[in-house]
Amino acid sequence: MHPRFILPACLSVLFALRVLAEPVDPLAKWEPEVAAFEKKDAENPAPTKAVLFLGSSSIRMWTGVAKDFPEHRVLNRGFGGSMISDSIALADRLVFPYQPRMIVFYAGGNDINAGKSPETVAADFQTFAEKVHAKLPETDIAFISIAPNPKRWAQVEKVKAANELIEHYCQATPHLKFINVFPHMLGPDGQPKEGIFRDDQLHMNAEGYKIWVEVVKPFLPAPDLAPGSHSE
Repeated sequence: MHPRFILPACLSVLFALRVLAEPVDPLAKWEPEVAAFEKKDAENPAPTKAVLFLGSSSIRMWTGVAKDFPEHRVLNRGFGGSMISDSIALADRLVFPYQPRMIVFYAGGNDINAGKSPETVAADFQTFAEKVHAKLPETDIAFISIAPNPKRWAQVEKVKAANELIEHYCQATPHLKFINVFPHMLGPDGQPKEGIFRDDQLHMNAEGYKIWVEVVKPFLPAPDLAPGSHSE
């Protein structure tokens, strides 16, 4: 190589190493979704004291949640692909501004899929609950159990273990509830029911959400909307 090319090549390597060494904000990927929520709230302020549905893609894709619970003020702030740790970090933007009367929370499946242990998943939920209750001590938090699905069936034992740990924690802690959708999503053979998942075999279709509506409804607080009233 001609000598005049040596210096630029060295500088390129050093620049690449510097870029790799710079810390990457793990929450940056959620910024477009969170910013869209904030823009929506600025244009049409969301009600306070609502039932806040928060968590990963099974919440984000629950687009009919307000119609499913018409007697409640409902907010959906799911952001797909998220883990419990993301909701911890974003609580200042996705929880506290709304002062919710209740949080219905679903996450953990992505955590298990990313290699986190059941103990870590349970500990992360405890951290989330403690962070919320430090500012909103009277807000109930209902954890929807990590659901079974065909695509990640190989992880089912870890899912069961995480659910069990979180259920015990909820039972022992005021203002926490555990909503166990897991058994309702299984058929007589103990496998995930057919016909309740989308083609990806991971996310639910309308039939799957019908199961969730029936299981979740008894855990919600007393109705606060008259028939025909507006909810998001």
